[in-house]
Amino acid sequence: MMKKNKTLLIAIISLVIISAIIYLSPYRYLVKGIRLTYLKGEKSANYLDWKDFDLRKMENNPDKIFIIPSKLYAKTNGLDKKLLDMLTKTNSGSYIVVKNDTIVSEHYFNGITDSSQTNSFSMAKTITTLLVQKAIQDKIIASWDDKVIDYLPWLTGEFAKDVTLRHLSTMTAGLVWNESYVSPFGVTAKAYYSNDVEAVMKQVAVTKKPGENFQYQSGATQLLGFVLKKALDKTGKYKSVSEFAQVNLWNKIGAEYPAFWSLDADNGKELTYCCFDATARDFAKLGQLVLHHGKSAWGESIIDSAFLEMAQQPYKSANYGHSFWIGEVDGIKFPYFQGLKGQYIAIVKNENAVILRTGNGIDKSHGMPVFDCIKTYVSEGVKLK
Repeated sequence: MMKKNKTLLIAIISLVIISAIIYLSPYRYLVKGIRLTYLKGEKSANYLDWKDFDLRKMENNPDKIFIIPSKLYAKTNGLDKKLLDMLTKTNSGSYIVVKNDTIVSEHYFNGITDSSQTNSFSMAKTITTLLVQKAIQDKIIASWDDKVIDYLPWLTGEFAKDVTLRHLSTMTAGLVWNESYVSPFGVTAKAYYSNDVEAVMKQVAVTKKPGENFQYQSGATQLLGFVLKKALDKTGKYKSVSEFAQVNLWNKIGAEYPAFWSLDADNGKELTYCCFDATARDFAKLGQLVLHHGKSAWGESIIDSAFLEMAQQPYKSANYGHSFWIGEVDGIKFPYFQGLKGQYIAIVKNENAVILRTGNGIDKSHGMPVFDCIKTYVSEGVKLK
């Protein structure tokens, strides 16, 4: 018995020492990462982990809710085998098709319902760009060609003085950033699980000439979010990026439910490159906003239509504009929001349609960077009536 107690005591002391070393090391964020993944039975970030983050709530306006009209059969509208197989294979949470401003198909899977908020992951990049455009329209920010260093004087690197807001939105910023979702020691994981994302970004330099080459980097959108926050601070009107989003986007599209933005710490900074947490139908309303040239369901202009048209055109990549991905399948061209685990809002203009899919899996089998799954969701979705 004495020997067992001694062994247990040694194990506990060892665990405490190891935990203390990690806590005091540059890898402190791993403690949070392990807690939110392996200890939850997951191998990586997942679309429901937002519940374990510190959050900032964006209230919907109960006096201004827009309910997208729905066909009576929308929830029973059959999905053909190809589409259903893909939705099943990719561990889907929701799938909605809106055509001619009416929901013609609405399906939920794996315990997700119409009131479940899920993580947008990188669909938040497009949302952040929309918010910056709104700030430009409101003269809070001068233009997309503003220099980032004018807002973030701590930015470092040979080309730090050259990078603009446009470079951040178009993924041409030239940062030292390896967009890896595999290594727990990489900068992407560190930014996601760190309790001080600004400290992480202060270690990221601009070492390549901006505006020349496309390289997808989540850090670019995090910097864009910091720029927006600095600009908002000067107004004295908004306390956070989330508050600006609530007033100028969430309330204006007639959100049915509140949304949340995941933070790096309690009362901390929004993870603007990811982690906007909302329900499926409310995500679909963002697609409707883009489809209708920046206007709400009530005809109010929210985002400038000329900017939206430009943002959906290729910049330095045939498949990426100003935070919009650009895809094509069966001759159908479509811009779309995209998130890590296959979160999609596809805008199919020729069909007057928006196709929304959330879930916890993605099929990258062929056709990178436009993955097979989004092609299937679009090509089969537009057939639904």
